[in-house]
Amino acid sequence: MTAKKSQLTLEFPDNKLLAALCGAHEKNFARLEQALGVQIYMRGNLVAVEGPNRERAAAILKSLYARLKAGESVTLAEVDSEVRFTEAGREAQAGAIRTSSGRVTRPRTPAQAAYLDLMRAHPLTFGIGPAGTGKTYLAAAFAAHMLQERRVERIILSRPAIEAGERLGFLPGDLNEKVDPYLRPLSDALFDVLGDKAVRLREQGVIEVVPLAFMRGRTLTRAFVILDEAQNATGAQMKMALTRLGEDSVMVVTGDRTQSDLPGGRAEGLDEALQILEGVEGVGIARFSQADVVRHPLVGRIVAAYDKRDASR
Repeated sequence: MTAKKSQLTLEFPDNKLLAALCGAHEKNFARLEQALGVQIYMRGNLVAVEGPNRERAAAILKSLYARLKAGESVTLAEVDSEVRFTEAGREAQAGAIRTSSGRVTRPRTPAQAAYLDLMRAHPLTFGIGPAGTGKTYLAAAFAAHMLQERRVERIILSRPAIEAGERLGFLPGDLNEKVDPYLRPLSDALFDVLGDKAVRLREQGVIEVVPLAFMRGRTLTRAFVILDEAQNATGAQMKMALTRLGEDSVMVVTGDRTQSDLPGGRAEGLDEALQILEGVEGVGIARFSQADVVRHPLVGRIVAAYDKRDASR
């Protein structure tokens, strides 16, 4: 890397990887220019960066190039992720977690990295925040990682199916067919991080998808348990779920306190659990905000608009 006045010049020896770093129609460079107010020029295998944030932009380019060398891909989402991490003052984000052969997942915001650290260190972790912050996705990715590392023997996915209530038994099909519509987001998250392997593992019983009501009486050992949409659990259901945790198991509870479908819109069970378990050894609590939304950029603005409306009431 060389410097000339207000310019930094980087050399990337692999032209194929440089093309991937640049992106189709230079879209990755354009996103970085827009985010940091810099100008990026490419000539051969040299990339020049100009502007007041040139050092930060150069560090991001080198980090993204390192990902490409490791066999990972670089998209606009990865560019945005690096911008968020450097904005928060982190020199580097948390390392990738391998979810299966050839598949890795990385946290995309500092809050997601902290969430991942909590899951590594605690047998019970709560992920609380608005839609689109990656609470469920990252929990599914870490579950797949634990399975890949043979630190657990199965993955259990659960959520309250309150829309069905007592009518589950009257729906057509077996148990899987009855509850699939309510547990589909969890299945989709695991399929995304495991690929076709998720289907085989579910057929073998290694991945189990079950409504919260069916957890009663069980002791879950050597398992990674994800309780999703926990804002829809009553106090009794939450206590029942949390006490299912068995030897060598990990549980992650995710929820959005503002999106409860319980009577009165109160996240009764989740709020109670957070109040009771705050500070208890072995329990980690990660809280996300609209700044951590990693879906379409419009999702973050939607969340902000609703939060503003709620605050004014």
